[in-house]
Amino acid sequence: MMKKYAIVPLMALVFCLAGCQTDSRTQVLDTSKSQVQLRAYQTRAYETTDRDKMLRTIIGTLQDLAFVVDKADATLGTVSATKLNGYALRITVTIRPRGTTQILVRANAQYNITPVEDPTPYQQFFEALSKAMFLEGQQVDA
Repeated sequence: MMKKYAIVPLMALVFCLAGCQTDSRTQVLDTSKSQVQLRAYQTRAYETTDRDKMLRTIIGTLQDLAFVVDKADATLGTVSATKLNGYALRITVTIRPRGTTQILVRANAQYNITPVEDPTPYQQFFEALSKAMFLEGQQVDA
């Protein structure tokens, strides 16, 4: 009979510890901004269908913003990079077709394991990317 009661505190401890664990689903649900609002400043559409050119421009833009590119996958259309400037900011940029004339670019940034909800880093990235895309379009082959 004594063994049955000894397991109760052990089970209570296991349930308490399990409740302390943080997973990605919990982090998503804990965001202070709505998902629609987050996606609005994480995503931009560009008038091009050239995936390779877009990926090269994204890589160049990230490098111009002092990010170090960790991984680029042309098949998946993703680029991951890290910025180490007294802090660790990680960004993953994904591209996918939108209709027949556009490419949708979505950036997702994290500071350590915390999602970045402040629109400023996204705005800076997309402003730099838009300028780079404009300059790419102005180049004339000789």
